[in-house]
Order: sequence, then C-alpha cells, then structure tokens
Amino acid sequence: MDNDGQDEIEDTLGNDHYIVELNLDSETLPATSPEMQHERRVAIFDLLEENFFRPAGSESGPYVVDISLKEGDRLQFDIQRSNGADKRQVMLSVKPLRRVIKDYFLICESYHNAIRTATSAQIEAIDMGRRGLHNEGSRMLSDGLRNKVEIEFPTARRLFVLLCSLHRRP
Repeated sequence: MDNDGQDEIEDTLGNDHYIVELNLDSETLPATSPEMQHERRVAIFDLLEENFFRPAGSESGPYVVDISLKEGDRLQFDIQRSNGADKRQVMLSVKPLRRVIKDYFLICESYHNAIRTATSAQIEAIDMGRRGLHNEGSRMLSDGLRNKVEIEFPTARRLFVLLCSLHRRP
C-alpha cells in the first residue's frame, strides 16, 4: 500500500542538523608538516561534504562551528546556526584522548615511513592498526560529546582528525 510519500517527508524532517561552515582557530593551530596540513584540509572538506551534528536541544540547523584548543587540554566548539541565532559553546576535555592521540601520531609516522620501505603486507598491518586507533579515538570523542552534541560515527572520525591536527607539533 502506498503511503503517499510519508517516508520521503520523514526523511527530509530534521536533516538540517549538519555543519555548513567549520573554522579552526588559527591562534591555536600549531605549525605542521605539509602532509598534516593536507590531512586537515581533507578532513574539513570531507566533514562539510557529509556530516550529522545536532547540539543538544537544537531544533534546527545548519551550523557554523569554530573549533579551538584552549590551554592545551580543552576543545572548545563555538556553535551557532548559520542564520546567526542560537549561539552556544561546548567544551570537551581532551585529557582522556591524549594516549590515543599520541599512539595515533606514532602509528601514522610508522605508516608513512613504511610506505617507502616495507612490504605491502607490512603496510597493510600498520594501516589496520592506524584505523583501529582512529576508530577508538573517534568513539571516545563521540562519547565525550554525548549529552552535548549528537554526531554520527563518520563525523566523529573527521572531528578526531581535526582534533589531532590541533595537537600536532612539528
């Protein structure tokens, strides 16, 4: 039986919960390698292409989000709707993520070094470890934002890359 497009209507309701513009605070951005700058740009591009982001209690978006790292251990999200309304700030301690971030940097470095000299099986093994750490960090970030901002896993993965880019030191 036809539902007269009800599924289509339900699919379009609430689909404006996404980031339409994302800015990283240049004051807190560390100097990085060209590779990390490229990863940062790709993560922002990918995030803006497809994401789900709904601040707690928000009825509609889309959102403009400014991200900065405060005092080295707090991630600050300044969020407002793209029309300038509903401004809010969300803070997240990154202390619980430090070990994963450090391990992620180490394995990324190993991966980039392996590309030059290792066998394809060795590279694949390192890459599996890298993806595992990326997933772990993404889950931890998503859990830390719980009750503040609802995000889907692909959005958490892209935000984790951006979080790492705020920590990266040359």
